[in-house]
Amino acid sequence: MADGELDDAVNVVEPRTDYSLYETDVALREAVIREGAAHAQDALREHGSWLGSRQAMEAGRDANAYPPQFVPIDPVGHRIDELRFHPAWDLLMTGIIARGLHSGPWSSPRAGAMVARAAGYIMQGQVEAGTLCPTTMTFGAIPVLAREAAGDVDFARDWLPVLYSRCYDPASAPVAAKRGALIGMGMTEKQGGSDVRANTTRAVPCAAPGRGRAYALTGHKWFYSVPQSDAHLVLAQADAGLSCFFVPRYRPDGRRNAIRIQRLKDKLGNRSNASAEVQFHGAWGVMVGEPGRGIPTIVEMATYTRLDCVLGSAALLRQATVQALHFCSRRQAFGKPLLRQPLMRHVLADIALESEAATALGLRLARAFESEAPLERAIRRIVTPAAKYWVCKRAEGAIGECMEACGGNGYVEDGPMPRLYREAPVNAIWEGSGNVMCLDVLRAMRRDPEAAEALAEYLRERGGASAEFRAAWQAWMDLCAAPDEAEFKARRIAGLMAALMQAVLLMEAPGGMTADAFIAARLAQPSWLHGDSDTGHGDAACAFLLARAWPEAG
Repeated sequence: MADGELDDAVNVVEPRTDYSLYETDVALREAVIREGAAHAQDALREHGSWLGSRQAMEAGRDANAYPPQFVPIDPVGHRIDELRFHPAWDLLMTGIIARGLHSGPWSSPRAGAMVARAAGYIMQGQVEAGTLCPTTMTFGAIPVLAREAAGDVDFARDWLPVLYSRCYDPASAPVAAKRGALIGMGMTEKQGGSDVRANTTRAVPCAAPGRGRAYALTGHKWFYSVPQSDAHLVLAQADAGLSCFFVPRYRPDGRRNAIRIQRLKDKLGNRSNASAEVQFHGAWGVMVGEPGRGIPTIVEMATYTRLDCVLGSAALLRQATVQALHFCSRRQAFGKPLLRQPLMRHVLADIALESEAATALGLRLARAFESEAPLERAIRRIVTPAAKYWVCKRAEGAIGECMEACGGNGYVEDGPMPRLYREAPVNAIWEGSGNVMCLDVLRAMRRDPEAAEALAEYLRERGGASAEFRAAWQAWMDLCAAPDEAEFKARRIAGLMAALMQAVLLMEAPGGMTADAFIAARLAQPSWLHGDSDTGHGDAACAFLLARAWPEAG
């Protein structure tokens, strides 16, 4: 045998690149139009074409293969607390900022702007997830700062223009010297975690206390997200109680703020993105919001970041689905492509259904952030935490199935599946774990019964033609009506609510078969394992779902 013949591999499949993330995603395109962002389609096509390129996909890989490096001290001994990133990170961040995923709906508001941004975010997240962290925190912080600016707080007015900027500027410098800026968050401490009321970091007024006044912060943060950001929103204890503070990287006089990075977190996934432990040594900050109202102030930011957790999980699931369908449509086993094997076909169709439902729900949530109507308020406040619990939790298992569909090739680091799999858990944990989200659903329903009633009626009206839907809706209503057991069953309440909402949205997809399959597979059966459910129409439903999910898989 000649040496060259030893390398003549057959029946092998390379990961899919060089395709349009927008044009190949039927569910995304339909949702963009349905939710009012048709005006953004040209920009989304351009965005999807670049993100699907080999260059962009390789940048996503490289940003994770070469994570940020912490440089505490410069060559002559000055404490600098700098981070160095691979050029791939800067390339991806430049594209994100240029497309306004960090600020577009705030700097250029119009109907459908939130939906267009959500669609772009889902495509961006398919290529690289770590860059979404500074994107989403900046996005969530802007409305908090805009409210301060409206109240004549000087520092907020100074920061907004540079946050709206479409220029990515990674330089470490005072904001006056920056062409663009990013915001991070510092909430949790080692002794409290999600229980932020247990925070011990203290904030002492530099002169007169109160909103818009300067404070000195002393303490720590166990998770300081994106430490290279130009400023952070931070929770600390003031005389009036737990309050929110805007803590910039540089003080107004141009000196570095007294924030010391202890170390970077060695995380399971999200490795391209830096997360740190820090100490505050009298760090300068300005109180944001009312004294003692730090949690409600920063929760406004968290509402947007929770939306982005849903979108980020939908993105990971979509990319895993595409890669699995691409692989299985080309990989031969037992005489025919894997995708033509009945059980594999069933599993992948069920995953395609999961992905489409996640995309539809994510874009519907985004539209709810554009209106104050009772129903939109209900979707925004009640369904968002339910969706964060449900979509982020479901994505973990579904991505694992996609990895398994690719066999041993899916398990090795040469391909995209391990990174997608490692990324999936962070969205379920960050900004409130599953239990926190489900309890927040109950809290929101109790605090705003009018919104809860509007949501229940909306679901009843939209899904009433299906007997299986009506039965699931009634089961959900019965659970909600049992207050003594609600907390114990909060996961079931939140998950069923999210699934009912997904079913209603899929009823708007052409043909009706998508909704029928979803109701049969998610609402009419106790087993929700992928491939262990009845999609209602056998292989006809599988063929329909697969063709919608990927043009080569019908």
